[in-house]
Amino acid sequence: MPLEIRHLRTIEAVAQFGSLAAAAQRLHLTPSALSHQLRGLEAEFGVGLLDRERGTQLRLSPTGEALLAVAREVLPRIRQMQEDLRRRAAGNSGRLRIAVECHTCFDWLTPAMDHFRENWPDVEMDLVSGFQQDPLPLLQNHQADLTVLTAPDAMASDILLHPLFAYEVVALVNPRHALAQRSFLAPEDFLEETLITYPVEDRRLDLFREFLQPAGVQPWRRRHAELTVIILQLVASGQGIAALPAWAVGSYGEKNYVRAIPLGPQGLWQTLQAATTTEQAEQAHMQAFLAEIRASVAANLFGVKDIQGV
Repeated sequence: MPLEIRHLRTIEAVAQFGSLAAAAQRLHLTPSALSHQLRGLEAEFGVGLLDRERGTQLRLSPTGEALLAVAREVLPRIRQMQEDLRRRAAGNSGRLRIAVECHTCFDWLTPAMDHFRENWPDVEMDLVSGFQQDPLPLLQNHQADLTVLTAPDAMASDILLHPLFAYEVVALVNPRHALAQRSFLAPEDFLEETLITYPVEDRRLDLFREFLQPAGVQPWRRRHAELTVIILQLVASGQGIAALPAWAVGSYGEKNYVRAIPLGPQGLWQTLQAATTTEQAEQAHMQAFLAEIRASVAANLFGVKDIQGV
């Protein structure tokens, strides 16, 4: 008879209740079945687990105490794992690794993650390190569970897109710039300007993909900056113009350090999306996190529109 988990539970119950009858009731066994189990274990290993010479209350022998020490170490871990498995089965636990294509996403993603943790403390959350120019391969290679992106390339059949919200991309100029009083900018307005962008491929930039390239416009000079705050500072100091999501302008616009101008007469609106596998999309914690993003953005971000997610 090998040592089994049920033997550890038996020793634990005997030590707790001090009688076979009470221990058997706790374990949903008859006293005779419990006694038979103990005697079989003693016979198997040739040791005594109970001190039967000390009156009516059952006490553990030194060997029984040693086995109890193992039970007290092992059983809590087993119970914890059982509870974790139940939570996972119910969708209350799991892992959520997030990769982002958007430089400015952390303005709204971090608050959404913080609020989500309050309601789903058993979900392990993490950000895949660094900005990802193309986060979809991370999802397809199981290195991320959710990616945030705007214009995805061709996707595998098991990848599902979840529209999060629509946002306006605005041009940014110094308030003293010649274009600052325009009601909107046309693609041709960028021809003679120094354009400040993130150091990524043009197809990853909304301004190029949706506004300049369709019109065949290429600014005469480019300048790159890794951080949003550096782009804003360069525009504020008159070193060039830029285009960012309206929500990213923040205090620079409020204090009139930069002037935000629509792109085209209708403005340039894009849809930010999340991508998951179809399997992950069915998990309760994933659905809750997507809903948390939409609610957080609607309550806190300027220059966005709520859209119906799928």
